Amino acid sequence: MLDAQARLNIRYGSNTIPAPHSWSPIIDSLLGHSSVRSYLPDPVSDDQLTAIIAAAQSAASSSNLQAWSVVAVRDPAKRAALADYAGGQAHVREAPLQLVWLADLARLEKIAAENERPSAALDYLEMFLVGVIDAALAAQNAVSAAESLGLGTVYIGGMRNKPEAVAELLQLPPRVVAVFGMCVGTPDPAKPASIKPRPPQSVVVHHDSYSLTAQGAGIEAYNTAMARFYEEQQMNVHGTWAVHSAKRIAGPETLSGRDHLVEALHKRGFPLK
Repeated sequence: MLDAQARLNIRYGSNTIPAPHSWSPIIDSLLGHSSVRSYLPDPVSDDQLTAIIAAAQSAASSSNLQAWSVVAVRDPAKRAALADYAGGQAHVREAPLQLVWLADLARLEKIAAENERPSAALDYLEMFLVGVIDAALAAQNAVSAAESLGLGTVYIGGMRNKPEAVAELLQLPPRVVAVFGMCVGTPDPAKPASIKPRPPQSVVVHHDSYSLTAQGAGIEAYNTAMARFYEEQQMNVHGTWAVHSAKRIAGPETLSGRDHLVEALHKRGFPLK
């Protein structure tokens, strides 16, 4: 097992952060997280799934509204369709389990109707955000739970490429939309996943007030760390992390179809007032 300093060195791509005295097995596990894209065909059991969802349901929920749901997809044909919708990502097809996390306002609308109560607040952006945030919090708990069971995961933002097609495939009612997917399975030991460096804390932590200018040195350090990572992983990335990131936000054409997301959400029953 790696000690705290070794974990930090890998996570930040350098040895510039001294290990804090505050440490725990949970922190150690979280720093060991990596995105797994190669899986063995071994199924994720119902028992494992039950434990993972119990952990997910233990996450915080805004006002305890529980405005999320998840579809567990094991069917190979449906996984293949989801892989195509997500831009042809092979690991979506190959992982034995795909968890599609949903912002779900349909349940709240139904509860209100059954109790003869109005539900006009569901039309507002705030409630959509509640569903998205609830789903994200639950999903991150699920990731930690899955990893504690020896499973690997990777988030699939590509579920937002074609949200209407995903909704049709999974028979989602109005006011329910896929926020992201998640591959789950046993990692293939022949193709181990690497821990990707993160920016120095000076880039993301602000004390008392926010500062863009204070992030410059940290971003340069991160460019260097990611250049080493790209080289070690033999990744064909042109330019620095900053340049690569800038390319991803250049215009609507870089959004993989998600530039139409607002229109799709309107059609799915989210007015977003």
